[in-house]
Amino acid sequence: MADPPAISPKRKKTALAHIFNGGRTPAPPSSSGIPSSSPAFATPVHPMKPFQVSVPTRHAILPIILPTATLRPLAFRTFTKKHSLTLTSTALQELATFIGRHCGSAWREEGLAEKVLEEVARSWKARNGGVMVDGTSPELRDILKNLEGNMSGGKIVPGSKGLSRQSSTLTLETERDSDLSNTRLGLRPSRALTREDSQQSFGMSSLDVDEAEDDDDGPNDARRWLKVIGAFDQPRLCYNVQKKHFERETTKPSLLPPASHKTALFRNRYNVVHQRLLRNEAFQTSAVASARAPTLRRSLSNQQNHKITPIANLLGRHGSHHMLLGMLVVLPAGGVAISDLTGTIALDLSQTVSIPADSAWFSPGMMVLVDGVYEEEEESVGKGLSGSSGVGGTLGGRFQGFFIGQPPCEKRRATLGISGPGGGSDHTIGGGFGWIDFLGVGSERAVGARMRRLEQGLLPRRDIDDTPGRGRMVILGEVNLDQPRSLQAMRKILSLYAAEPEGQSPMTFIITGNFTQHAVLARGGSGGSIEYKEVFDALAGTLADFPSLLSTATFVFVPGDNDAWVSAFGAGASVPLPRKPAPDVFTSRVRRVFAAANADAAKQSSSRRRQEGEAVWTSNPSRLSLFGPNHEVVLFRDDVAARLRRSAVRLKVETKPTPPDGDDVVMSGAVGDDAAAASPVDVDADPEADATGSAMPQDVHTARKLVKTILDQGYLAPFRHASRPVHWDYASALYLYPLPTSLVLVDTSAPPFCITYEGCHVMNPGSLLVPGRTRVGRWVEYEIGKVGRMREVTF
Repeated sequence: MADPPAISPKRKKTALAHIFNGGRTPAPPSSSGIPSSSPAFATPVHPMKPFQVSVPTRHAILPIILPTATLRPLAFRTFTKKHSLTLTSTALQELATFIGRHCGSAWREEGLAEKVLEEVARSWKARNGGVMVDGTSPELRDILKNLEGNMSGGKIVPGSKGLSRQSSTLTLETERDSDLSNTRLGLRPSRALTREDSQQSFGMSSLDVDEAEDDDDGPNDARRWLKVIGAFDQPRLCYNVQKKHFERETTKPSLLPPASHKTALFRNRYNVVHQRLLRNEAFQTSAVASARAPTLRRSLSNQQNHKITPIANLLGRHGSHHMLLGMLVVLPAGGVAISDLTGTIALDLSQTVSIPADSAWFSPGMMVLVDGVYEEEEESVGKGLSGSSGVGGTLGGRFQGFFIGQPPCEKRRATLGISGPGGGSDHTIGGGFGWIDFLGVGSERAVGARMRRLEQGLLPRRDIDDTPGRGRMVILGEVNLDQPRSLQAMRKILSLYAAEPEGQSPMTFIITGNFTQHAVLARGGSGGSIEYKEVFDALAGTLADFPSLLSTATFVFVPGDNDAWVSAFGAGASVPLPRKPAPDVFTSRVRRVFAAANADAAKQSSSRRRQEGEAVWTSNPSRLSLFGPNHEVVLFRDDVAARLRRSAVRLKVETKPTPPDGDDVVMSGAVGDDAAAASPVDVDADPEADATGSAMPQDVHTARKLVKTILDQGYLAPFRHASRPVHWDYASALYLYPLPTSLVLVDTSAPPFCITYEGCHVMNPGSLLVPGRTRVGRWVEYEIGKVGRMREVTF
């Protein structure tokens, strides 16, 4: 065995000296931290220190007094030019005080104030604060309070009480330094880089919109951008008269709210219609109005400009001529009156004619325009319950009406502030609500242009004579599943679409109730829960024969008044709107059929980008959103025409009714087509109507009256709450403002039709089984962005 190498006494003394020096370790030589590749040296005793980049410390900010005049140019560029907001003097003072206290003298050189103003503007829009930023509002104070807890060194930092939105403009410098350190060490950054966005302020987070328009990882199917929005999931908005802006309701909704919410519902309906009228040119006074006056043919009299008079202002103005806007109500004695936010006055409609003649229904519960003369009462003795004694906000006397009409509706483009064929940012007009997210899928100004580009790529425009396209909706009217012929007709219709080429089948099938002829669970002819479960099991058996459609389409089921559970106490009568979908306990087998079809399709298809089919049981009413705010389809099942005939007031009938003017009621057969190619009314002909020669015009007239009444009201249930109950806290789901791109109004008491009015395409497929005809089924096929057409099949 070889002897160990000898160690000199000097090295021994040096190696053992630290034991007797109080435990102190001598400093390593400067070369010990460098590893050597020589075999004569081992690994150094002292390990390497990790490479770290020191984060610079933050210095305290010295507060300053920042004058508002100095901050005004920067605030104007950020709030007004970039975000279309207007700062009041009080808000500018609050911002100047906040920036001077937390940003100090470096507010301009380092761009600290610009970041603060940017975040305040985005937070204000996220709260739907309106166009005017008021310094006394609690919203602004809350925003500044949240920012104050996230300020460090004059910059906004996300802490434990951090901001709810990640934005690259608010990235902390320390996070940038830590990411730089990790990058130098060869590590990935701690968080993904995000672009500067204000998307979540306008609801873009729910759309999953990325910067890249072509998503290679997602399915290349337009159905990916289809979203079903139930009435109870829709944002609850209320119009603020002072801010002239829609705000979100902050109170928690309830099915049994206090009585004050009923008053708030009436006030909101009145304010929405009133602000819509004030935006109409017929109710604006302008110096250049005379040049455009010949085009205004919606007037209720020969005047060119009209002025709405509050009812309370009629006192002491006997014999004067006025125009009133209010709701038709019924007095305790049975008379008709009109009511607004200021009072109520009795109406005399004995000499009243509608303008245009016989173009709409007028029933209690509707907002109407009445033109006439106020007449004071001569004596108030013995009036009793007539409501003319001036008690309870009712004015004495009466209002003699000469003309009555519906408040003219507003096109969707005008409401959202968009004009021009493309609807881009270059074609905008002021005063619209383009920044309002009405459905929770993003506002028009935020995501509209991008969604239109996606639509052009996924659903290109086609000619009518081309092969069937993907962007179709098949709408089946009232489907009574307890009738065997209804299932036979549905099987025949589905077989027609299942035979189409792969990839060309419709993307949506809409099936509406009532799913039973009589009210279920109410001791009626449709039985109880067992029979109700059996009809859906029969539906599942029919759908199971078409797995290709189940795996590539979205089936939407809209219930009626006879469906559970609400039919248990409604017993066939009108139930409160909106109503919830059919319970899952009855529709479980239908869901299993869809799951089996998707599983089989996944085995046969090797692509992972396939969008699975689904069955959606939604509320009544509900909405379909396709490509964000670009296409909004309202689904509603109710016999509106029959209720209008029963409750409408009787007016004076003219001997020679004047036909409605073409510029007054614009009803065409296509949306967006040329005027030369569009027919005045696109209503599919009935074979029996052609033989008689008189039934067809009457059906067209009824369809026009129904469409004009509903769209001009901008409300799906313009009736008294005694005849059509409404959940007060969820009434915002019944508004048709802004006008949707299309409305599916399933009404079995009205003739089937497809009509376009003011850019809104209204379709009524009626009942699936054609009344009076044996073994004939009828439905509507709607091409997105175009018009619907009636189709019939014999089975």
